[in-house]
Formats: sequence, C-alpha cells, structure tokens
Amino acid sequence: MTTISRILTGTAALLLIILFAVPLWHIRLQAPQYPEGLGLQIRVGTVTGANPNDLDNINELNHYIGMKRIDPSAIPVLAAMPWAVGLLAAAGLLVALVGRRRLLEVWFVGFCVVALAGLGELWWWEYDYGHHIDVAHAIIKVPGMTYQPPFIGSKQLLNFTATSWPALGGWIAALALALALCAIVGARQGRRFGFRAGHA
Repeated sequence: MTTISRILTGTAALLLIILFAVPLWHIRLQAPQYPEGLGLQIRVGTVTGANPNDLDNINELNHYIGMKRIDPSAIPVLAAMPWAVGLLAAAGLLVALVGRRRLLEVWFVGFCVVALAGLGELWWWEYDYGHHIDVAHAIIKVPGMTYQPPFIGSKQLLNFTATSWPALGGWIAALALALALCAIVGARQGRRFGFRAGHA
C-alpha cells in the first residue's frame, strides 16, 4: 500500500468511530395533527425519537392501527451493531498500520457485507412492522392496508406522510466506504507503478 492509501484507510476507519455519536437513519412522520412532525432515529445500538416524546407518540399511534410497539431491546440486530462497527473500525486501523493491500481488500469486502446487511435489516424491520398487523385488536381498521414506511423517499400512510433518508451517520458511513474504495484503487495503482508504503 502507498502512504496515501494507508492514510485513506485510516481516515475511513476513524470516520466509523463517529457513527457511535450520530444517527444513521431518520424516519419522519408528518400529519395535520402533528404539524412539527414525529421522527425516529436509528443509531448504532438503539432506536430513539428525534424529540424526547416522539417514540412514545409513535408507539401510541401504532397501537391504534394494530402495529407492534417499537422496542429497541427487542430488535436483536441492534445489539450486534456496536460490535460490528467497532470491529470494522479497529480492523481498518490495523490494516492502515500493517499496510498490506490484500488485507485492505478483505477489509473492504467485509465493510460492504456489513453495510449491505445493515440496509437489508433496516428494510426487513420496516416490512415486519408495517405488515404484521394485529387487526383483531386494532382500533382503526383499514382492510388490506399495510404501514411499511419507505426505505428511501416519501410515502403516504393514511393521513401521514412518511419520509425515510440517511441521517448524518449514514452519509459518514458512505464517505468512509468511498475512501476505502479510493484506498484500494491507490494501492493497486501504486503496485502497478512500483510505489511502496513510505512513498507518495
């Protein structure tokens, strides 16, 4: 690996540490009775309301239409997320220190697998909550209606407009992945032209 590739790899790994402090994804609900909107923030290890009472308000709304409560402790993947992100960050710093291109490529593949698994789990979580409705105990019954929020973008759910987008942490993770890819390209170009670590 060239010096630049090692710096890019180390920077990507350090960016992953920031994910522990900022939300990864944001889901927002807007309706006439909630002019300021309600929001959910998906973070490393938990789900919180965008504002102090948002999660409770959303769970109350879910009760009316027969949806399950959103309980972060009941979502197994949230318990694994801190470990996955932490190991990725530590492994990236180790790769930058060792400076081996093959290790960088393995780390990048692992990064992609974790990212795709996280996005897939987000989609499945939305699907599960939106489709498994306890119709028998729902106060508001709309035959055939499902309440899965959009994965990305906006969607109308009864009188609510639901929007779902990456939050700051999601964009930081994407930047880290892009830097890792640039590090691989730089390492391969460096090998092609005979550069080694310690040389620009």
